[in-house]
Parts: sequence; structure tokens; C-alpha cells
Amino acid sequence: MTPPEAPVTDPKVETTDTPPAVSLLQTLKKRSDFLACARARKAPMPGFLLQGRARMDDDPAVRVGFTASKKIGNAVARNRAKRRMRALARAVIATQGRPGWDYVLVARPVETVSRDFANMTADLAKALARVHTPPSRK
Repeated sequence: MTPPEAPVTDPKVETTDTPPAVSLLQTLKKRSDFLACARARKAPMPGFLLQGRARMDDDPAVRVGFTASKKIGNAVARNRAKRRMRALARAVIATQGRPGWDYVLVARPVETVSRDFANMTADLAKALARVHTPPSRK
């Protein structure tokens, strides 16, 4: 019996309609990064709070962190909220986030889990625009 042969593909031809196999976003893991974002710009929305800051290093990666405290509910509710926020980040921050920035999405107790995903996507786009505009001086 002969093994099946793989289909022959031309390496010179690239398809652009396939999504990337690896996420374009890196995840924040250090407490100091979360605290630095907490001191930076904020954009409150009905379903979440977005915190963002421009890093001063030369790393062009977009980094995202997610926070869901026990105010959200039990572990199932917190994990659901974080899953929804990760999906939001992949949908919006991957395309509209700026290189060299850190973002933290903080879950809201009821709204993060129950709010319509299309509304949350629009809210995140508005929040990103708000965080990216420099604060006005009075």
C-alpha cells in the first residue's frame, strides 16, 4: 500500500483571504504592566473599561491584558467574560490597535456577559479612538 500524497501547492502563490495562524496580539502577564495601564488613559464603556498606554520601548507588538474580578461572578461567569473580551480583542484591537501600545480590558459585572457582541465591538472601536486621542489641556 502506498502512502497518500499531499496536494502539490505552488509556494510562490500566497492567498490573502486566510486568517493568520498566529495571533497578532501578545498577552500581558506581569502585574507591573497591568498597573502601568491602570495609571494611563481610560475609556469607560457599558460592557467594559478599556485602559491603554503607549510603551516607551522599541517593541512594535500590540499587547492586551484581560481582567475579570470576583465581582463578575463565579469562575464560569469570569471565564465567559474573559472569552468574550478575547474575541473582542481579536476582532477589533488586532486591526485598530497601535503598535507599541498596551491595552487592558476590564470586565463589568453584568454587561460584559449579557451585552450584544455587535454593540461591544462598536463600543471597543469608540473606546480605542478615545484612548488614542491625547488628553486636552484646559
